[in-house]
Amino acid sequence: MAKHEELPIPIFSTIEPVYGDGIQLTEAQQRFDVLKSKFEQVFGHQPDLFTRSPGRVNLIGEHIDYEGYSVLPMAIRQDTIIGIRKNNDSGTLRIANVNDKYTMCTYPADPNQEIDLKNHKWGHYFICGYKGYYEFAKSKGVDTGAPVGLDVIVDGIVPTGSGLSSSAAFVCSSTIAIMAAFDTNFPKKEIAQLTCDCERHIGTQSGGMDQAISVMARSGFAELIDFNPIRATDVQLPAGGTFVIAHSLAESMKAVTAATKYNNRVVECRLASIVLGIKLGMEPKEAISKMKTLSDVEAMCVSFANSRGSSDPAVAVKEHLKEEPYTAEDIEKITEEGLTSIFASSPSSLDVLKAATAYKLFQRATHVYSEAKRVHAFKETVSSKLSDEDMLKKLGELMNDSHYSCSVLYECSCPELEELVKLSRDNGALGARLTGAGWGGCTVSLVKENVVPQFIQALKDSFYRLRIDKGAIKQEDVDLYVFASKPASGAAIFKF
Repeated sequence: MAKHEELPIPIFSTIEPVYGDGIQLTEAQQRFDVLKSKFEQVFGHQPDLFTRSPGRVNLIGEHIDYEGYSVLPMAIRQDTIIGIRKNNDSGTLRIANVNDKYTMCTYPADPNQEIDLKNHKWGHYFICGYKGYYEFAKSKGVDTGAPVGLDVIVDGIVPTGSGLSSSAAFVCSSTIAIMAAFDTNFPKKEIAQLTCDCERHIGTQSGGMDQAISVMARSGFAELIDFNPIRATDVQLPAGGTFVIAHSLAESMKAVTAATKYNNRVVECRLASIVLGIKLGMEPKEAISKMKTLSDVEAMCVSFANSRGSSDPAVAVKEHLKEEPYTAEDIEKITEEGLTSIFASSPSSLDVLKAATAYKLFQRATHVYSEAKRVHAFKETVSSKLSDEDMLKKLGELMNDSHYSCSVLYECSCPELEELVKLSRDNGALGARLTGAGWGGCTVSLVKENVVPQFIQALKDSFYRLRIDKGAIKQEDVDLYVFASKPASGAAIFKF
């Protein structure tokens, strides 16, 4: 029997297998009806098919997927739905949105087009999927024929800038829609990888967690996502606990701030791996060539730790990286090569070098190694013979430790997230932490199931009431910003 990640994206003739029953099914049916109506209004005909990909909340394992380490997210019910139809006559990609605040974007039907990164448009995320599909199909020997026009309408309800992977949901749903429009379907793990690779077209770097969980999620389970190769292992969460997601209302503009935030951390981790490699005995040129991530240098760090009676790679970090920030000159003395030369093949990394004044290698490496350990401790706790009570307590402690590391060592928090984390713990959360890239977005809290309504109300009273009074959000929208979630299903194709 094929493994979960080796199966293609499932195709359904109704939406019930994905959306279940009750209010969630009713709301989803309304969205599909509105999308169909809007499609006909804008383009004069019905879509050929629909796709959906969900957002996700990362329970633990932040900023380590791009370093090659396992993470533990779950899909949420909020998703991006796309309706698509081939338009052989237009030679144009026309991308509309159910939400009128997003005006139609048009692009040539040319998979080789360059994306104008200086002029950021919401439709760029669709073009990421478009370019990625053609690149991947070509690598697989699929004859895609001459490019044709596409008519597309998008309906996304994953809050943007929330850390819940709205962009990954959009790119995954787009790529799968294009794939399905051309009557092709690939294994989930291959789609997860190609959609991850797509992000370079909009100048961000990704480790693949967001795409992997969006594509491979299974209803009722969180997933331990491993990389190289990508695979997903079902994780049954303990009874008696629920995860509550709360938006800080600080929006993280990942694509816009990449050079100073997200991509900056990617560069710092790469530099930490190179410096560690050199300090542990590699020649500079070899370290630059071989050390791309902190997972690449981990074995050398563990070997060093063994000589000190430990198995923790952080022992090598403490010994060989200084806690004070490094200047570019400090690092170049160690690497014997200029940083612009080391990153010459990565335009996004060169943008980081232009913006950075110093590099915190010790802090970033310490976070990555400790967070990687916490992911496996989380999985082992769930699989243990602890009572549900003790299990939930231990998971909460791991989440709290994760937040401290993200906030203090990786510095990807913000005042609003800190306030929300404190309020969550003060109001009974067993554990609370930022989730997603950080610098805004959401927190995720582990809460005993029997107190969820009171917990959510407490956050509404203590955090959201002030924002409602100031006019930042509307009273009727508050349930969009704080909600409990069970693990949802992954990407799907619908042909009605």
